[in-house]
Amino acid sequence: MIARPSGHGLSEVSEAPGAGAVGAGAVGTGVLPVLPALRELLPRGGLTRGSVVTVAEFGLLALALAAGASADGAWCGIAGVPEAGVLAAAGLGLNAERTLLVPDPGHAWPQVVASLLDGCELVLLRPPPQVPAPGAPRAPETLGAPRALGVRGAPGAQIRQRLEATLRRGRGVLLVVGDWPGAQVRLRVLTQGWTGLGDGHGRLRACCAQVMADGRGEAAVPRTRWLWLPAEDGRVTLAEPADILVPDLPPADLPVARRLQVVGG
Repeated sequence: MIARPSGHGLSEVSEAPGAGAVGAGAVGTGVLPVLPALRELLPRGGLTRGSVVTVAEFGLLALALAAGASADGAWCGIAGVPEAGVLAAAGLGLNAERTLLVPDPGHAWPQVVASLLDGCELVLLRPPPQVPAPGAPRAPETLGAPRALGVRGAPGAQIRQRLEATLRRGRGVLLVVGDWPGAQVRLRVLTQGWTGLGDGHGRLRACCAQVMADGRGEAAVPRTRWLWLPAEDGRVTLAEPADILVPDLPPADLPVARRLQVVGG
């Protein structure tokens, strides 16, 4: 299901869920399920209802976090991510028929997100860039670089408080791309490498990533896992560091090596 913005709200969606609608497989639980490979990263083995979870940047990790709940029958919303690939997410288990897309929620994005939270169990949000207030100090600009119209950062405290209140009332999960002060769980990719590249030739086939999760309360102790993100078959699965050669790891600890081309850290 695809929803397009209409004015300052959601477009007409005849099959959209009603307020407080829940998926058949997630009724009566305090945790939304995630893919098996992600369970060890999260304090309760899933996404705690009423919580805010952040991912440092948009990518397969963010879609994978949403896919488990969607496959279990939950309605999901995706706002502010025009490049979100529902077909790619569907390969992970995300149900396109129960997914509402709002690529550009506009200036009234908090109201749009609140509407999604009222009807969906999980909302994936990338807040828009924040425009500095008149007279506010600006970040230093690089010589020759174009002036930025906005800065990616956490929304203001009042917006966060209103959305968190809506979140607690609806018992859903808000998955934020970027920063959100006070988030219960934060996830980010520490390093990653691709298989399939030779000396200037070959095809990228799979990506192995080291993912770390930390946060507040139950998530205060950092957890780190290696994941295939994705594996050669397109799925997200656990990876064994002993099978992977990444420059950041001592070769002595890697008796069986699979050579990777590191592309980011």
